[in-house]
Amino acid sequence: MITIKNVSHDFVVGKKGRQTVIPVLRNISMHVEKGEIVTIVGRSGSGKSTLLNLVSGFIHPKEGEIWISGEKVTGLNESKFADFRIKNLGFIFQSFQLIPSMTAFQNVELPLILKGVNEIDRKKQTEAMLKKVGLLDYQDHYPGELSGGQQQRVSIARALIVNPPVILADEPTGSLDSETERDLLEFIVELNRDLGITFLIITHDDKVAEIGHRTIELKDGQIARKVAAV
Repeated sequence: MITIKNVSHDFVVGKKGRQTVIPVLRNISMHVEKGEIVTIVGRSGSGKSTLLNLVSGFIHPKEGEIWISGEKVTGLNESKFADFRIKNLGFIFQSFQLIPSMTAFQNVELPLILKGVNEIDRKKQTEAMLKKVGLLDYQDHYPGELSGGQQQRVSIARALIVNPPVILADEPTGSLDSETERDLLEFIVELNRDLGITFLIITHDDKVAEIGHRTIELKDGQIARKVAAV
């Protein structure tokens, strides 16, 4: 489902003539099978978020190739990657990334608008998705009127609404209390089991890492170890 081949990336800092190249990822190769939950762990600065941004197409690797759902995405321009992203990738963020001026319904509906789905089908699909995540009764609430756990469920509903084969999650429980975290992790496992969605999750939380079929540790921009679930 996701194949990363010999990917390296660095950032250039400083003004022209006095620039410094900072290596972030070095020769990363890994594969995520369809229907897997793979968690990426590592200390701050190990390259976890950079790796996720490369897979999502928000930045482009200096070297190497990335394949998603059988398509080579390295080399796609911004417009083509945006089209690919809306059809193939869902996103869950630590800070939820909900639009505060939109209701829960409108936040979940937005990807369908971008995809060009007609209004009648949008309403039907959005209501069904909010029901799936247990928030149909809260569809007219704004993000500020919802708890952290409810906001994250709206974020998940938005990620799921276009039926993506892959969901990328960046510290999905980082803003949640322990009880809400447990509920959310159970929900992710349920989605993976029942819908076969592939998850690539960046985390520093051992409880999150435990739900993965495999855990990959990054250290200083390289893969330090790969651990399969017991």
